[in-house]
Amino acid sequence: MPSAASHQVVIVGGGPVGLINALGLARQGVDVIVLERHADVVPEPRAMTYHWAVLDGLAELGILEDMEAEGFRLHEMCYRVFRTGEVIRLGIDAVRHLTPYPYAVVLGQDQISRIVLQHLAAFPNASVQWSTEVISVEQDGNGATIRARASGQEIEIHADWVIGADGARSLVRKASEADFVGFTWPEQFVATNVRYDLGAHGWDDCNYLVDPEFGAVIAKVTSDGLWRVTFAEPADSPMGSIEERIEDFYRTVLPGTGPYNKTLHSVYRMHQRVASSMRTGRLLLAGDAAHATNPTNGFGLVSGMMDSLVLADALGAVIAGTAPQSVLDHYSDDRRRVFNEVATPSSSETKRLVFHSTDPERLESDLTRLRSLAADPEMRVNQLMVGHGLLTPSLVPVP
Repeated sequence: MPSAASHQVVIVGGGPVGLINALGLARQGVDVIVLERHADVVPEPRAMTYHWAVLDGLAELGILEDMEAEGFRLHEMCYRVFRTGEVIRLGIDAVRHLTPYPYAVVLGQDQISRIVLQHLAAFPNASVQWSTEVISVEQDGNGATIRARASGQEIEIHADWVIGADGARSLVRKASEADFVGFTWPEQFVATNVRYDLGAHGWDDCNYLVDPEFGAVIAKVTSDGLWRVTFAEPADSPMGSIEERIEDFYRTVLPGTGPYNKTLHSVYRMHQRVASSMRTGRLLLAGDAAHATNPTNGFGLVSGMMDSLVLADALGAVIAGTAPQSVLDHYSDDRRRVFNEVATPSSSETKRLVFHSTDPERLESDLTRLRSLAADPEMRVNQLMVGHGLLTPSLVPVP
């Protein structure tokens, strides 16, 4: 085995959460390396819409302008009732007096990763090592030893600190011996990318299709005609017929007669789980490694971004000696609290409305509330502030 390298921070996982942590730390002069098992950014159809509440932090990090240049602004959300055709639109601009960013930003999470990589390349104290699969993480009082496999060869890296941004099956979380508390939904999500001009058929850029059988989230991904269609199905649905089920869903739900040019699809289980702690000694967790939610509200990657903005500042201050290590315990407590109190109940309720509205009286009550939100901007502000509740304050002392 080659002699071990040493870094102040090793981040396991090179998705948007890991890369945002790396950029935040690199900007503070921290020596940081990201280890990613894939050979490049993975273009899976996952997160794509970023809540207005996180945009200020992304602007401070220096990436929002590039995100908007590559993506587009979303100004309203639309609820469509499949069986009646009713359409209810909720404008995000109701919060324009609260933020300079009264909109969401839309682009694929793979696009965000490439933007962050471009910014990260300006820092000689930061690097990304692709095709590197972490095998084990062992910590002691002064840091941790990471063993990994790269190009068929085992390597060893020492780190003062390790951030696990390696997804819901996080090896770093398992090494920390934190429990992943919660449950797994009995459905799986099928997320697909399709090229079809839904806008020409009168569909909005972001649509929640409400129906207990054909519920879906259908949204434009790019301005050149790529759309995301995501639906739920039983978790034991056979994978051998997934292509046929996707085509059947398109023919039933999408307007017009096609052809529907599917480009990608991804099938994944949905969870409502949170780590029992997001800090164990020198091991820290962020994003799906720390908490996993069903993505109906779009609170998955957004929560991970919010983790990263707080964590990178706090850990950088600890390394610089301007904050005590106890701020990392506060990070764990704060981020776990907002996941349990905000992300889980809100995401679960939206999932129920979109995919499981089997009770006609409950559905009519839900729709009456949505109609009121559409008509009353003040009520809409209160609704839009739910996502703002995912934010937690900086833990870095103000000079």
